[in-house]
Amino acid sequence: MSNETETPVTNQPAFDIPSIDELNWDTLVNYDYSGISELVVTYSMQILAAVAIFFIGRWVVRRLVNVVKKGLSKTRMDPTLIGFLGNILFGIGLVFVIVAAMSQVGIDTTSFAAAIAAAGLAIGLALQGSLSNFAAGFLIILFGFFKKGDYIEAAGTAGSVDDISIFTTTLITPDNRTIIIPNGNITTDNIINYTANKRRRLDLVIGVAYDADLKKTQKLLMKVITGHEKVLTNPEPIVEVNELGASSVDFIVRPWVKTDDLWQTKWDLMKDIKIELDKAGIGIPFPQRDVHLFIEDGQTLPIKTTKAKATKKK
Repeated sequence: MSNETETPVTNQPAFDIPSIDELNWDTLVNYDYSGISELVVTYSMQILAAVAIFFIGRWVVRRLVNVVKKGLSKTRMDPTLIGFLGNILFGIGLVFVIVAAMSQVGIDTTSFAAAIAAAGLAIGLALQGSLSNFAAGFLIILFGFFKKGDYIEAAGTAGSVDDISIFTTTLITPDNRTIIIPNGNITTDNIINYTANKRRRLDLVIGVAYDADLKKTQKLLMKVITGHEKVLTNPEPIVEVNELGASSVDFIVRPWVKTDDLWQTKWDLMKDIKIELDKAGIGIPFPQRDVHLFIEDGQTLPIKTTKAKATKKK
């Protein structure tokens, strides 16, 4: 019985590449390029397939995201949140398309996914502030703290919301300045939304002289505010004596108006109140101070003075 030894089978290359020492003109002319042609054709087809997968997949993902956004727009969901979710869905879908295209070329996506995870960890540690802004932006849109067009006060500034993005919020001030605030600064501080409700209360303080008839003044102020077309009847306006000040009796005047009419109504009422108080002879005092000078014998004032004329007794 003869012993037969098995020789290992090795995968031969599809073509033999000549060594550098063998390279010459005759070698290049007589070389069999059929193997290289097959290799180029094979990889070219794979690359074309990968490119086709990328562009077609991206088109499909965009169409699907548009369908989802169109469906969400029929609900009561905020448009900013719909756009935010659409961007996230498109990004996730695009990642799957890229992985599928790379698999078609022959790249090992398992190791690629591990590399992405490692890179994501490193980037996450380097961009902690940006990630906190991202999370804050998601919370702002999800819970609807404010929306585009609202007038808010946050992070030490105030203005109308012009845009809510993933990382920042843009405000426009009344004097048309643009302020860009990181979302993380907004959620870590108090947020005052002045236009969240449809109605607002005006808080006016009107001071009158101490010798004024309080009941007459109260009725006059109530007549002025109830006579304004933009003042709401429900809730009822309030006019009451609030404080006895140093030089005036202060009334609080609190009518309710629509939020959009707040400033114009305030300006109108301040003007109308002044006109009506003048017509009724009710004075609006200003701060006054009596100064008493004590002059010692032999001293004179640095200004010229005259003695007051004595009044004759009747």
